[in-house]
This record gives sequence, C-alpha cells and structure tokens, in this order.
Amino acid sequence: MRLAQRMDRLGTETAFDCLCRARALECRMDVVHLEIGEPDFDTPKHIVEAAKQALDQGYTHYGPSAGLPELRAAIAEYAGKLRGLKFRDEQIVVTPGGKPVMSFAIMALVEEGDEVIYPNPGFPIYESMIEYMGGRAVPIHLREERGFRLDAEELASLVTPRTKLIIINSPANPTGGVLTKEDLRLICDVALQNDVWVLSDEIYAEIIYDAKFESIAQFPELYTRLIILDGFSKTFAMTGWRIGYGIMPKGLADKLARIQTNTNSCTATFTQRACLQALQGPHEPVDRMVAEFKRRRDFIVEGLNQVPGVRCQQPAGAFYVFPGVQATGYDCKVLADRLLEEEGVACLAGTCFGKYGDGYLRFSYANSVENIAKALERFKKLLSRR
Repeated sequence: MRLAQRMDRLGTETAFDCLCRARALECRMDVVHLEIGEPDFDTPKHIVEAAKQALDQGYTHYGPSAGLPELRAAIAEYAGKLRGLKFRDEQIVVTPGGKPVMSFAIMALVEEGDEVIYPNPGFPIYESMIEYMGGRAVPIHLREERGFRLDAEELASLVTPRTKLIIINSPANPTGGVLTKEDLRLICDVALQNDVWVLSDEIYAEIIYDAKFESIAQFPELYTRLIILDGFSKTFAMTGWRIGYGIMPKGLADKLARIQTNTNSCTATFTQRACLQALQGPHEPVDRMVAEFKRRRDFIVEGLNQVPGVRCQQPAGAFYVFPGVQATGYDCKVLADRLLEEEGVACLAGTCFGKYGDGYLRFSYANSVENIAKALERFKKLLSRR
C-alpha cells in the first residue's frame, strides 16, 4: 500500500497504546491504571442531564462551524473571568476536543520548513503535528532543576528567521510544571521581538494547587499573535465528549472555522448545549475533584520518594508526576514495560514525551489513593528483585 510520505512523519500518543496493552493483560492479572491522562470522575450529573435534554429538544443537526453562538458567548465570559480578561465571542472556535486547535493552528500558520519551538518532555502530539504538516520541530528542554519550566534565555537562543510558532503548556503534561508570571513575561518578550506566534495550551488551567494560574494572555501586546487552547475534557471530566475550544484573533478564528468546515463540519450540537451547562452550572464538582487530586498528589509524591532509586518533585498542576528513575539502574522504557508485564502497573516511559524525557516515568494520579498505594508497593517489589 502506497501512502503519502507525510504519513511517515505522523507520531502517536503512546498512552493509548499502553492502555490497550494493559486492558489485554487484565484477562490474567490485576492492573492498576496510571497511564491514561483523564480524570477518573464521572461527568457531573447536571451536565449529563443537559445533554439528554438537548437531544430531546432536537439539538441533533448541524451547527455553525465555529460553534453555537450561545456557547461561544459563554466561553468568552467564563474564560475571560478565569484569566481576569475580556474576550469576544468572535474570537472563539469550538472544536471536537482540544487537539484540533493545535492541529488547525499549525495547518494555518506553518509553511514547509518553518520552525516551531515546543516543550520537551511535552505532549507528544505537538511534535507529531508539526512534522506531519511539514514544519521543523525544535524542542526546548524542560529541566528538572527548573521545576520543568522552560528557560526564556534558552528559548531566545532557539529562535531563527524561520521560527513561526512557540508552543507552551502550563500546567504541563507530563511534568505538572507551572510557568510563573515572570516566565510568561519573558516568553512574551521573545515572541514580540521576533514576530512569532504563541500557542498557549491551557487545558489544565483549573487543575492547579499551590499557585495562582497565570496565563500569557495577561499581556495585551501579544493579543494579535496569541492562540489559547482550552476545553472541557480535564476540568469537567468530559474526555469522551470530545469538545474543546481555541481563543485567538478574529481573523485567525475565521480561518480555523473554515478548516473545520472542510474537515469535520462542526462540533456535535447537543454536546455544546451540555457544555453551556458546564460553564453556567454549579462549580462544586470541579472544586471537589481538584481537592481530591491534590490529596492524591501529596500521597503519590511522598510514596515515590520512598522508593529506592526514585526521586519525585511535587507538581504544581495537572494530575501527573514525573519521577526520575536513573538511580534505579533501569532504562525508563524497560522499567515501564516490566512494571506493566510483571507487576500490573501501567505507566509511561518518559521518552514517550520526547528525547528529554529519558530517565523518567510518568504516572497519572487520576486513580484512587488505594490503587496508588497498591502501585507503589508493586513498584518497590519489582525493584527489590533486581
């Protein structure tokens, strides 16, 4: 079968591969799932009921490619309030999940051979889509000694005349690192000095623990070159609903809506009505979920730091830990495979998130404290057999 050469450049999200392997193993062993990046909480009932009501009301037809007007207006208000800003509904494009925002933005902005700077270790689809679209993926190393925050001086050194876009992610997958206001100010300055776009992935904006969420959108001088990626999957436990959104200058929003017309027409209308209730309904389910994630974070960080040869920083956001395992003597991929196959603990090797993830593992603590405790004991058991 002959395919277009670009297919050779298309990567994947290894968490889904690991989930499939783990599910297959469950026929013969108990598996603790710490691999997949989704809340283990059900979607709040008032959101589910809103979807049912929308179906009964006939929201089963095509909608505008950019999203229902009432949802776009609600997103502008909600997202603006979260960031202390004012957005307009004409800046919003509603998409089936957050990934189309990054894919469509790269499609719209990046010419063949243009460079895109992206965080590494970082969400693997950044690199995959940059290269698939014909761009050159330029990694910026997120270092443990900096709390996995990118270094603005290093960022500036990576910019060339071919740089078209800088991607940032805070709170971050896979590290849980959070950029400070000072970090964002410096990133903004680099982008402005070099006439470069910024895509700020803020999908975990509301899953933050010990610090105030800071968005690069607070710097108005960047508005004409800024795309914010956000959505409902993480905050409202709606991963399977597949609905996200981008906030950007109107001119670019119009172009992304046209790309959506050409690819998937629109986002499902009844799910958009449910998201309207997510934004305007009670926020207590989100608050309870985040409080529970914080409890689990504290538990897993303490536990991992008691495992011989493992060190683990306390993440400030998201629901992942990224412990260093170099001192165990294991290659991180070998260690992740053995944890799954021998002990039934599903996690990801740091290299699933780029070359600078070598020597680390990623655990999602979107599971119960009881199951996390079980995984920690199995981790110790495996290392004791070496």
